[in-house]
Amino acid sequence: MAYVKISPKYQIVIPKQIREDMALRPGDRVQVLRYQDRLELVPLRRPSDLRGFLPGLDTTVEREGDRV
Repeated sequence: MAYVKISPKYQIVIPKQIREDMALRPGDRVQVLRYQDRLELVPLRRPSDLRGFLPGLDTTVEREGDRV
């Protein structure tokens, strides 16, 4: 379990191991959510970053003519 300290400017540093495990880079955006009595940080990913994250998904779906 990692702990962080809030600076006088209300900033925190995400521990190195977590940054590496989640592939966070400088400039990445993170959404901060309040859930009851805790904070959750959720990395915001571009749609292009999500391409291929579901391996084996069959995308060959027959579509209606106006949906091509």
